[in-house]
Amino acid sequence: MGRGKIVIRRIDNSTSRQVTFSKRRNGLLKKAKELSILCDAEVGLIIFSSTGRLYEFSSTKLEIMERSQ
Repeated sequence: MGRGKIVIRRIDNSTSRQVTFSKRRNGLLKKAKELSILCDAEVGLIIFSSTGRLYEFSSTKLEIMERSQ
């Protein structure tokens, strides 16, 4: 039996929202790294928090990414 659907909506409590963001961010960065390793793919991920802080992951050097633009 499968899992039930959950409703995706904004978390109103700012503290809970920040905690959820931190947990999800780490999981997303881990998945991006796994995808680049398992599939031998070039992966780039940029995340901005609600406070404007930047988080990024790149499976290749930035010079290679700049050349492909």
